[in-house]
Amino acid sequence: MLKKPNADSFDETLNGEKTGLYFLSNKNNVEIAITNYGARIVSLIIPDKNGQPTDVVVGFDSLKGYLNSTETYHGAIVGRYANRIARGKFSLNGNTYQLSINNPPNHLHGGPKGFNNQVWQVKEIKNDAVRLIYFSKDGEENYPGNLQVTLTYTLTDLNELVINYEVTTDQETVFNITSHPFFNLNGQGTGTIENHLLQINSGNYTPVDETLIPTGVLPVENTPFDFRKPKKIGDTINDNNEQLRYGAGYDHNFILDGQDIRKAAQALGDKSRIIMEVITDQPAIQLYTGNWMQGENNIKYGLKDNRREAFCLETQHFPDSPNHPEFPSTVLQPGTVFRSTTIYKFSVEH
Repeated sequence: MLKKPNADSFDETLNGEKTGLYFLSNKNNVEIAITNYGARIVSLIIPDKNGQPTDVVVGFDSLKGYLNSTETYHGAIVGRYANRIARGKFSLNGNTYQLSINNPPNHLHGGPKGFNNQVWQVKEIKNDAVRLIYFSKDGEENYPGNLQVTLTYTLTDLNELVINYEVTTDQETVFNITSHPFFNLNGQGTGTIENHLLQINSGNYTPVDETLIPTGVLPVENTPFDFRKPKKIGDTINDNNEQLRYGAGYDHNFILDGQDIRKAAQALGDKSRIIMEVITDQPAIQLYTGNWMQGENNIKYGLKDNRREAFCLETQHFPDSPNHPEFPSTVLQPGTVFRSTTIYKFSVEH
C-alpha cells in the first residue's frame, strides 16, 4: 500500500551530522520527501489519471536503505563532476589532477565521497521549499578549490519541482552538477519503463567508447537516439547498435537544442498517463534506462529495483568536458557565481 516514508527512519547521525526527512506539499495533493543525506529526493507522490496517489521516484524507506544500497545515486544531487572523467584525470592551469577511479577505468559522479554521500546542512524549510548547503573543501576527492554549494527545492502549485543551484569557488576548478532521481511514471515497482513515451529535444548526441567516454558529436537522425518525436523507450533500446551495446541500453548524453531555459524532454507513463516535462538551462541531458539494475536492492513498499524499471533524465554539462576543449567549458572561476535551474513539471493526460 502506498504511504509516505516515515521521517523517524531518517533520523540518524552520520559522521557527526544529523540526517532527517523533509516534506514539501502543494494544493494538488502532490507531496515530495527529501533527505539531507545526499540532498536526495526520496519520494514524489502525484495523483494519476484516476486521482490515485502514485510515487514516481524510486527510493528507499530509510537512511539505512541508501547506505546499504549497491546503487548509490538514487535521487541524489551529484557532484563535483556529474558523469565520467576519462581515467579520472584532467589538467588545469598547468597542473594535472588524478581523481579516484570508481567506475574503472574512469571517475564517475564525483567519486566515492561525492555530493551524493555527504550530509547537507538544512538552512531553511517551508511547506513548499527546502534550502540545503554543502561546503566542499579544497582537495576533496582531489578537486581544487573550496566550493560553496546552495541548493533549493521548491514545489509550486503548478506541480513543478524547481531545483535551483548556486555555487562559488575560491580557486579555478571544474564543476558539473546534476539531480539523479530514478523515475517510473507508472509508479515505483509497476514494471518496465520501456512502454513510456519519451521525447528529447536534441538533434545531436555524444557517442562513447566501450568505457562510456565521449568520442565526439554525431546527429541523432537515422539512429536509435532520435527522440525528436515521441516514441516508446523500448522501440529501439534493443537494436543491434554498437552504442547501445556499450551502454547495455541508453546511457548517453544528448545535446539539447536551444539555449537558456527551455523544454528539454517529456515523458509519459503509459498506465498512469502522468506526464513529466524537463525544463533546464543546462546544455545537455543524460538518458539512463536502468540497464544495470539487477533487483539487488530492497526499495520502498517491499519492492526490488529490477532492470529497466526506472529511468533518469539528468540535466548537466557533457561527460569528460575537462578533456574535450571543443565541449562547453565546465571551468568555474573564483569571483563568479554558477547559477542553474532545472524543473520537473508534472501533469496528467486524461
